[in-house]
Amino acid sequence: MCYNDCMKILGIDPGMAIVGYSLLDCEGDNYVLLHSGSVQTDKNKSESARLLEIYNDMDTLVEKFKPDCCAIEKLFFFRNTTTVMPVAHARGVILTVLEKYNVPVFEYTPIEVKQVLTGYGRAEKKEVERMVKLTLGVEVLPKLDDTVDSIAIAICHTRRSIV
Repeated sequence: MCYNDCMKILGIDPGMAIVGYSLLDCEGDNYVLLHSGSVQTDKNKSESARLLEIYNDMDTLVEKFKPDCCAIEKLFFFRNTTTVMPVAHARGVILTVLEKYNVPVFEYTPIEVKQVLTGYGRAEKKEVERMVKLTLGVEVLPKLDDTVDSIAIAICHTRRSIV
């Protein structure tokens, strides 16, 4: 189980084109962003080649950083049905890597993340970014929204696990 006393959380915002990830160290009310980035796949490659790239990159990350747990965005109703299947496939590959290393997984919808961070489940992206900055005590966040979202998902887990 993942506890709020001291933990290394891998936050993941899954996708086929971009997987945002972050490694957050949480000790009490102190949050430190240890590492963050993205896995970006080439849309000109086959879906299977892109999934293999996600698998290999996530495998390297989990093996290197050895997170205590993972907080990942849960699939929710998509208006765009052409993107739901590739995202589901990418999530499946990521979950397989996490299972391989026995990393406990906790899933949160975007509405849950926004609710926990801002108090409002329909908050705008800028409000979530502001709360991530406040929580980390930083002025600048990574450039990619997917990476920032992965940090928000990890922060959400720390706050949900103590409720």
